[in-house]
Amino acid sequence: MAITKSAFLRYRTLDRCLRNKGRKYTLNDLLEKVNETLQEENLDSSGIAKRQLQYDIEFMKSTNGYSAPIIHFQEGMKHYYHYEDKNFSINNEPLNETEVEQLRSALAMLSRFEGAPQFEWLAEMMPVLSDTFKLEGNQKKVMGFDSNIDYTGNERLPTIFSAIVNKRVIEVTYKPYNQPSSKIVFHPHYLKQHNHRWFAFGKNHNPPNELQHVSDLWNLALDRVESIKETDEEYQESEIDWEEDYFGDIFGVTKTSDTPETIVLWFTPEQAPYITTKALHRSQRPPEIHPDGSITLRMQVIPNYELETLILSFGEKVKVKAPESLVTRIKERLTNSISNY
Repeated sequence: MAITKSAFLRYRTLDRCLRNKGRKYTLNDLLEKVNETLQEENLDSSGIAKRQLQYDIEFMKSTNGYSAPIIHFQEGMKHYYHYEDKNFSINNEPLNETEVEQLRSALAMLSRFEGAPQFEWLAEMMPVLSDTFKLEGNQKKVMGFDSNIDYTGNERLPTIFSAIVNKRVIEVTYKPYNQPSSKIVFHPHYLKQHNHRWFAFGKNHNPPNELQHVSDLWNLALDRVESIKETDEEYQESEIDWEEDYFGDIFGVTKTSDTPETIVLWFTPEQAPYITTKALHRSQRPPEIHPDGSITLRMQVIPNYELETLILSFGEKVKVKAPESLVTRIKERLTNSISNY
């Protein structure tokens, strides 16, 4: 039996009540406390019935649960529940069989991940975890990830990740395309993967004079990083909610302004079902459906190169209706593309 979040909350609530030496709890008292906890976590929760509570108590008492020494006693007409061992708590117990099995299953799934750079740490951790939880190895992989095994930025991930977590400033030797290498003292704040490439976002400690006017936020492609070393500079933290505040209005990783625009796209009847079932962006409104099956959709995003590339990927099955600047830009790129043939 899997231990869900709801079950975990119920067991922890029962544990607090049963080890409370200053109060006696009836079954109804326990039910009230458990349902209070569930409703605090989720206002829409209707709680559980007494039968489920009794199942929970039996599970906690079982060897598959926590082997909890739960007993009940009678005083007058009422029956009360508590731990026979006043010092017992499920928080003090090692993992039970059910929890071990869930971890074993989770590790088995992770071991089958193929081609995902962010899971490279499993190569070192899996033998230790497998030995601890007696995880059987050599199981057939059943999941795959689309990644570029020749991508040269992967080896930089652990160092930059560690710098972010430990709030360390790094000196990066960085080589943009078709430009010479330069040294950047960098305060890394966030890592983002896009189109099989990794990017580090943060603050350049001392940008060149000609770039002093550029936003404090810098974007470094990890495959352009030649070397990294830590410095003794004082780390400057970021208060940005990256996914919400920074990436919420864009496609990809390039932010050209702070002002989203209304993007209006028309899709052919053939393409419409795919766009309807898989939104391009979270700001996308319900599409306008035309009699011929084509659709027009609107979304609020900041135009950038990644948006243009996305639009062009739909070929003849899309038409940009607004804004005019994006219409012009897509026309130019299509014209340049045709000139290659």
